[in-house]
This record gives sequence, structure tokens and C-alpha cells, in this order.
Amino acid sequence: MNKILIIIQREFLTRVKKKSFILLTILMPFIFAALIFVPVWLASIKGGEQKTVMLVDRTGKYAACLRDTPSYRFEPSAENKDAYYAEDSEVEAVLSISGDLRENPEAVTLYSSREVSPELLGYVEACLNEQVRRDKLSAYDMPGLENIIADVGSSFSVPTVKRDAEGAESASNTYIAMAAGFLFTFLIYMFVMSYGGMVMQSVMEEKTGRIVELMVSSVKPFQLMLGKIIGIALVGFLQLLIWGVLLFLILMACSTWFGLSPAEGANPAVGAAATAAPGTEIFNALMGLPYAEMGTLFVLYFVGGYLLYASFFAAVGASINAQEDSQQFVMPVVLIMLFGLYAAMYSVENTNGPLAFWASLFPLTSPIVMMVRIPFGVPWWQEALSLVLLYGTSLLFVYVSARIYRIGILMYGKKPSLREMLKWVRWK
Repeated sequence: MNKILIIIQREFLTRVKKKSFILLTILMPFIFAALIFVPVWLASIKGGEQKTVMLVDRTGKYAACLRDTPSYRFEPSAENKDAYYAEDSEVEAVLSISGDLRENPEAVTLYSSREVSPELLGYVEACLNEQVRRDKLSAYDMPGLENIIADVGSSFSVPTVKRDAEGAESASNTYIAMAAGFLFTFLIYMFVMSYGGMVMQSVMEEKTGRIVELMVSSVKPFQLMLGKIIGIALVGFLQLLIWGVLLFLILMACSTWFGLSPAEGANPAVGAAATAAPGTEIFNALMGLPYAEMGTLFVLYFVGGYLLYASFFAAVGASINAQEDSQQFVMPVVLIMLFGLYAAMYSVENTNGPLAFWASLFPLTSPIVMMVRIPFGVPWWQEALSLVLLYGTSLLFVYVSARIYRIGILMYGKKPSLREMLKWVRWK
């Protein structure tokens, strides 16, 4: 046990002291937050200059509906002049209306010397469509017809609330639950693949450098493999912990900066209007997620999935002599992981369907698919059965990989076949 601890310590300290690890661990949360908030911030920035749009309305009935906005100012014009399209012109676009749009919807054109911005096009279409709708309603000459149609065409959204057998209620949001499930799914997929590959790379480097020959003279191959797997797993947990703390602080600061401070949702004195605010609704839904269950199962599935795949990668790294030889063994594993990722994506719309159920029990995909189901509620017996199958398979993989590792780590100059690797399992 003391030798395994020494190997764990060596693998852990070697990686956490690397500049690449430190930079990635610190910068990644900021990059992730920037991907979320920078586009929102940039999209909210409006140009300070109000652009001019010339309105050539030969009917004289649409100028009233095209009101000025902070971005655009509509000015009437008798004709569509060529000077409006000169390079030094301050005119952004020309809106030409040649006839009654109720009778001829094609009697309108928006001219510009460059592509028209979506904001301007959307505003013009919305204003003209609203005016045409009013003209069509007034043609029926029925009192209150517009109000009747507006009342019939109104829509509403259905709020969702989670309630248990004791009557306790909590806020719920399907899309927030989907996003949370996908986040944990992606983290498991990314870390299992990256740190599992790190185990294989470490074994290959020591084998090709003949360092392992000195190491196995002091420790057993199984101790060496187990120490590597656990040491690199601790690196992953440390990185996850740092990312979680930094992301929480960054997202809280950004949410406050963008006006989504959770303090509003936490204050009962805000009132019904604030309760319906999007930021408060999102915060309440986030608070309603089963974080204790999600966090506990995330750790369990991460450990089980990592043990399963890392032991396989360790056996592959010990059996081959060059990086290119690993493709034939690694590709099936990558395809299985991708299948799990796609199964999770398609299972989110029916988390209790056959695909979600069986993929969350199958050990090779359960760490990925089950995390999508947990925010929507999973029976405890399914979670327990899934974990038993996962850890049982993981221990089997560790045993088989250790048998392959003890032989392959000292084999040089030969590219083993799958049949030969299976023979190594039976050797005494």
C-alpha cells in the first residue's frame, strides 16, 4: 500500500505542477463564462448614432405606423433618389411603398447600398404587417372585431411546479433541468476521455523510455497501474473542484452585472411582479434542482466510468509500442462514448423511454446517459442497479487490464493482436 501511495503522489504532483495544468485550470472557467456572457453583452450594445431611413410612401397611409426608434429615424421623401446610395450618404436605407399593401402585398421594397440589417427589416415588417391587419379588420365594419380577434389569438404559458407526497412544492423549469443534465453529461464525457487518454499516454511514455523496467523491479505491475489511475483521477477531481468554485464566483458576478442577481429572487418582499421576472424564474428553477443527488451521483458515476475506461487505456498503453498502434484499440471505445453522448441527447425528451432506460443501465454508457435523467427524477432502484452494474464491470475491467498490463508492459518490438492480449489474461 505504501508503494501505491508513492506512485499516486508522484503522478499527482508531476501533473499539478505543470504550467499547462495551472494555466488551463485557471483560464478555462473564464473562457467558459466568456462564451456565455460576451455574446449577450455584445448583442446588447447598440450604436449611439440614429440612422436615417427615407420613406417613399405614395399612399400616404403608412408613415404613422413607422415610428422612430433609438436606432432608426424615418424621414418622408417624395422620390427614391440616387444620391441616397452614394458612399458619403448618411441614409441607411430607402423604404418604397407604391400601393395599398392590403390589396397588393408586393407593393413594398426596402432598398439599401448594402445588406439590410435584421433589426431594421424585422421592425419594418412588424409595423407594416400590423397596419395591414388593422386595415383588413376595419374593412369588415364590425364593431369590436379587432378586440375579439386579439382576445381569441392570445396565448399563455403553463408553469411547472414540482410537488412531493407531503405537499411541499418547489419551482421547476424543464429547460433548466435539461441544461443541468447536459452540463454534467459533458463533464463526465470530457474528463473520462481526456484523463483516460492521459493514463495511456503516461504508460506509453514510460514504456518507450524504458523507465518502466526500473520501476517494476521495485513495485508490482498492478500497483504501478493502480497508482497511475488513482493519481490522475485525483488530478481530475482537483481541477473539477477549482473549476466549480471559479465558475460559481464568475457566473454570480456576471449575473449581477447583467441584472440577474439572485438576491431579487431570494427576497419575498419583491412581490408578484418580480416573481414572474425571467431572471428570478431561472434562479428559482436552479434552486429547485436536486443538487445533493446530482452531486453525489456525479462523483459516483465519474469514479466508476473513469475506472472502467482508464483501466482499459492503461492496458492498451502497456501493450503497444507507438502512438499510431493505439488507434485500432481506442477507436471502438471512442465510438461507444459517442454513442452514449448521442443517446443522452436523444433521451432528454423522454427520460423514461426505452433508450434512456437501457442506456443508463448499460455500464459503458450509464455514466453519460444517467446524468441527463437525474434532474427529471429517476427511481432509486434504477440508480442502484446502474451503479452496481457499472462498478461490477469496472472491477472486472481493472482485473482484466491488470493481467494484460503485467505482460504487455515488458513486451517490446511486437504489435500484439487482440487474440494475443486475451491470452495474456490467462497466463499465470
